[in-house]
Amino acid sequence: MANRFVLNETSYHGYGAISAVADEIKGRGFKKAFVCSDPDLIKFGVTKKVTDILDNASIPYEIYSNIKANPTVENVQQGVEAFKAAGTDCIVAIGGGSSMDTAKAIGIIITNPEFADVVSLEGVAPTKNKCVPIIAVPTTAGTAAEVTINYVITDAKNNRKMVCVDVHDIPVVAVVDPDMMASMPKGLTAATGMDALTHAIEGYITKGAWELSDMFHIKAIEIIANSLRGAVNNEAAGREGMALGQYVAGMGFSNVGLGIVHSMAHPLGALYDTPHGVANAIILPTVMEYNAPCTGEKYRDIAKAMGVEGVDAMTLEDARKAAIDAVKQLSMDVGIPADLKEIVKAEDLDFLAQSAYDDACRPGNPRDTSKEEIIELYKALL
Repeated sequence: MANRFVLNETSYHGYGAISAVADEIKGRGFKKAFVCSDPDLIKFGVTKKVTDILDNASIPYEIYSNIKANPTVENVQQGVEAFKAAGTDCIVAIGGGSSMDTAKAIGIIITNPEFADVVSLEGVAPTKNKCVPIIAVPTTAGTAAEVTINYVITDAKNNRKMVCVDVHDIPVVAVVDPDMMASMPKGLTAATGMDALTHAIEGYITKGAWELSDMFHIKAIEIIANSLRGAVNNEAAGREGMALGQYVAGMGFSNVGLGIVHSMAHPLGALYDTPHGVANAIILPTVMEYNAPCTGEKYRDIAKAMGVEGVDAMTLEDARKAAIDAVKQLSMDVGIPADLKEIVKAEDLDFLAQSAYDDACRPGNPRDTSKEEIIELYKALL
């Protein structure tokens, strides 16, 4: 079977990259932009960094900001109507995963109106047309939504997150400018950074991994391990490293899938509105221990990439432990909680485990699992 790899047509990286947004819009012949950005980014002037560029280039636009941290079906449907009313022909998505995911869903439905209910997009939907062209400008270093074929929308009626996978939704242009991430507070920087590390580690050990994806993931682990602490301290080099590292991780996992860390994190976001990166960071070491027997020598590679010394001389068991310990230490250093005691209610375990088992990321996990084993994993974190 052939291995497919899908990436952006064009991407820009480094400080000052956002200046390319206007050139891309004009160069591609677009006439009016639909700017998707969340209310906080507008409030604190982050979105304005991009809209000022549009203003200076005399590019008209409409702003849509009815976007929650975990965007809902309703957010998407209202966005579709706003897009139609605005008379726009491209989307500029400014933000983290919430803005990007909303933009992707809107763009897909505009060109594939038979999926207007949104819920039919869950999983691998049989869309026929590419979405409205998206120029993606991330403001967090974590989700890598600007380079992935995935998006997640919350079905609030059923307290669940829908993972959608569609090659037609990938942004045509990614503009990864560390300056857009400089205003992130420490907690958000830590959470999104650990989300990026989770992408890299799960992508490296997923059942679908192969040589090309491995190349991206192991490099992403190295960059993130070297950059996240500095980014949390708002150091320029750390911010720049995380902007690149999370993108490199996205290039890989978008094409090969993830595992049950994400499966277990998604229902926490849907039920308790837990920040996705925080949920991933808390769950990651426990699931790494669970998956270890099915990962071959890959934890040795992860330990090396995390900066652990003397890994080659270690037994496989010790190398696996070293990788897990390095992840725990990084998580602790950037202030991530150690467990789910303040988040999960015992009476919700059955619902959470069933949701995780049904999640689209679960089949990619290197170790086959069950609802009962997922319940035990949640319990270990309480």
